[in-house]
Amino acid sequence: MNKIVMLAAGVSLALTAAAEARPNTTRMTCGQAQDFVLRHGAAVMDTGPHTFERIVSSQAYCQRSQFLRRFYAPTRDVYQCPVGYRCIERSVRFNNGSNR
Repeated sequence: MNKIVMLAAGVSLALTAAAEARPNTTRMTCGQAQDFVLRHGAAVMDTGPHTFERIVSSQAYCQRSQFLRRFYAPTRDVYQCPVGYRCIERSVRFNNGSNR
């Protein structure tokens, strides 16, 4: 019985750690963050202490109703590193009222 409880506790801790672990752009150089996105195609990355973003390398990781917008994130060596792209819904209106 003790072994089962210990095993369950270990699995629970491992799953919690895995769920919380996201790559963090502020701990990478600009080149490392760009390379990470290129290698994975799409990734959810922490971009600050309380912020995260889904970043993609190409249109292939977006839905057909979406377009790409360049995404800049803070990295260890560059304040606004062009890490990759965000998928944006075409129906989103911008300040001037037009779709881009």
